[in-house]
Amino acid sequence: MPTYKYKREDGTTFEIKQSIKDDALEECPETEQKVKRVISGGGGVVYKGDGFYVTDYKDSDRKEKRAKEKEQANGTSNSSTENTSKTEKDN
Repeated sequence: MPTYKYKREDGTTFEIKQSIKDDALEECPETEQKVKRVISGGGGVVYKGDGFYVTDYKDSDRKEKRAKEKEQANGTSNSSTENTSKTEKDN
């Protein structure tokens, strides 16, 4: 739910969380003074670091997962061939 900022008649402000579908308040729920919704510039997207690339998340996760699956597949197939070779030597 978004947070909206309101200004009372006496000049003080307060914030309240409301649904987007809700109508704007006409009076303060605490003091019952008339209020106006104030347009604020907060809540935007914050970018940190050098930048965002498509390969940073989606593709790298998929590549890591495939590499792990290949390692596991190679690890299990190697151990199964080792087991068969041991049993053949034992006989």
